[in-house]
Amino acid sequence: MNDISTGTLFILLAILIFISAYFSSSETGMMSLNRYRLKHLVKSKHKGAKRVEKLLERPDRLIGLILIGNNLVNILASSIATIIGLRIFAENEALGLAVSTGLLTIVILIFAEVTPKTLAALHPEKVAFPSSLLLRPMLVLFYPLVWLVNIISNGLLNLFRVNIHSNDTGALNSDELRTVVNEAGAMIPQRHQDMLISILDLEKVTVDDIMIPRNEIIAIDINDDWEVLLRQLRNVSHTKVLLYRDTIDDAVGFVHTRDALRLLLKEQFNKTNLLRAVKELYFIPEATPLNVQLLKFQRKKERIGLIVDEYGDIQGLVTLEDILEEIVGDFTTTMSPSPSEEIVAQEDGSYIIDGTANVRDINKEMSWQFPTDGPKTLNGLILEHLEEIPESNVGLKIAGHPLEVLDIQNNVIQRVRVLPAELRKHSDD
Repeated sequence: MNDISTGTLFILLAILIFISAYFSSSETGMMSLNRYRLKHLVKSKHKGAKRVEKLLERPDRLIGLILIGNNLVNILASSIATIIGLRIFAENEALGLAVSTGLLTIVILIFAEVTPKTLAALHPEKVAFPSSLLLRPMLVLFYPLVWLVNIISNGLLNLFRVNIHSNDTGALNSDELRTVVNEAGAMIPQRHQDMLISILDLEKVTVDDIMIPRNEIIAIDINDDWEVLLRQLRNVSHTKVLLYRDTIDDAVGFVHTRDALRLLLKEQFNKTNLLRAVKELYFIPEATPLNVQLLKFQRKKERIGLIVDEYGDIQGLVTLEDILEEIVGDFTTTMSPSPSEEIVAQEDGSYIIDGTANVRDINKEMSWQFPTDGPKTLNGLILEHLEEIPESNVGLKIAGHPLEVLDIQNNVIQRVRVLPAELRKHSDD
């Protein structure tokens, strides 16, 4: 070193700091890459992405290589800085060592650590892809040293029972994926975000939550007089109608109005031929998750089914359209009143709600937080809360919402008043 001029040493020091910055930025860039975007680029045959993916297959080797190179460069830079300091402050070597150490620390922190790592964190692809051109041949060149370092470091990790061969692929669970969709921002339109979230929520919702209750199923008793049956068929507004004998639990099947019209045109419209046109019933166990039922509808080529409990009694009806509405929103035609029809705003800010309204639909329409893990209707929710059938004008509070029972008929709560927001706050105080 004595034969090398001080100016040359400054140039060498600057080169070493630049190399240190390269290693620092490479490490941060490699570790900051979006792994899912990287997989997409690999499938798109992006050469830089392929090189990086190959390096990241063994992150222990990659980190070992980068740290070996960075530490060697920093140690060499420290030695050169010490020589420069001793030459400049030849009369006071202690001062030279102190100045060189302090200045080198500041320079390395700013130019070889913080700045390059910040740049790499902000633009990982622009740093990682080009740096992989040098890292791959360097890994081959320094493989014996990297292998030795990895053997020692992995051995230490094994002492602490850390599984270095973990098969964690970074796969996202449903909650993490939901967060990713919510944080997508302008990259995914809000409407599409809502649909994706709804798809993820299908596993948390069961057919019981969206079914049409048995008392609201539009069905025809095949044992009625023929004239009554004809009148009901003329007035039906759905493409498929459920036929039953005396009670809905003795369901016969669904008949398509198209088939009924065909029989009518052929002048073969009678009970016998109508029963022959009936489609076989498809039964669905209660509490079936919507994502499961959607697949079953697809596999069995069905579009409508009757929900039965553990005793085989019919609890309600669900259609493929009902499940699709959970994803894309309401269609123009529905088999039951929409939440807007069951929730009527009052001039004082309160709401009059039908007692048979579905709790999930109320929460969705009003952004409220009524519990949904119990009864499915507002009537059932109030009865569960009171543990008895209330009298009219009974007040109560559920999930912070003050309610007033307005009307009861046949032991069923028909109408409920929900107080406006300002009165809710006042009641909380």
